[in-house]
Amino acid sequence: MKFARLGPVGAETPAIMNGGSYYSLAGLTPDLNPNFWSSGGPGRAAAALAAGELPKLDAVSLRIGAPITRPSSVFCVGLNYAAHAAESGSEPPVAPILFQKAANTVVGPNDAVVIPRASTTTDWEVELGVVIGTRASYLNSPSDALSHIAGFVTVNDLSERTFQLEGSGGQWSKGKSCAGFCPTGPYLVTPEEVDPGDLRLRTWVNGEPRQDSTTQDLIFDVATIIHDLSQYLVLEAGDLICTGTPEGVALSGRFPYLKAGDVVEVEVAGLGRQRQEFIQA
Repeated sequence: MKFARLGPVGAETPAIMNGGSYYSLAGLTPDLNPNFWSSGGPGRAAAALAAGELPKLDAVSLRIGAPITRPSSVFCVGLNYAAHAAESGSEPPVAPILFQKAANTVVGPNDAVVIPRASTTTDWEVELGVVIGTRASYLNSPSDALSHIAGFVTVNDLSERTFQLEGSGGQWSKGKSCAGFCPTGPYLVTPEEVDPGDLRLRTWVNGEPRQDSTTQDLIFDVATIIHDLSQYLVLEAGDLICTGTPEGVALSGRFPYLKAGDVVEVEVAGLGRQRQEFIQA
């Protein structure tokens, strides 16, 4: 199943996708919020769709929002592809590296992104995003993790590298939490339709290819990440985990950083493509 949210910022309509069409879930749930994921919402939505109870949305002119409401937390795993660690000048980690983005960075997949004031090193990072479906704490093993997943999304974990690496005291969140720095979507795909261990990730800047890899190159897979994080913190329904980016970012020195007027497109196979235009503050 695919779930989306359509409409103006702050007034999105929750929807389920079927055969290229969108059907409103507004009569079933106020939004695609934590309660929807944790209380069997996807199953109820599928049943209502099969029964013909959901009105079709005229989605042609509607903005696509993030397919989740603002999460309580956005957790990110750094240097989780060996080739990206190498281009960053780092050794592959021996345990998942955790940092956080501000929850209000989650925006629609095609929303314009403002380059932060004084920024000269804004960078792109296509990632597989995981949305938690039910509370997870002190899981016994990685095999327990998969039952706690609501679905998977495309994410662009945007970064301001100077803020991240030079003005942060070793903590990365300053360079990760600028406004609009977590475009998410266009839709969430539920776990039965996704093999998170074999997904292609790609990025283009102004139509030119940048990143092209697969999740087969993840150092720590999705189940390992969720299990590991659950030993240190509580994952709540609706939380978003960004699982790391492959090589091909501007930090490598092979490409220029983003400037006003640039257009970035990122895609995770089966999870949809995003497009952001970058504008000056």
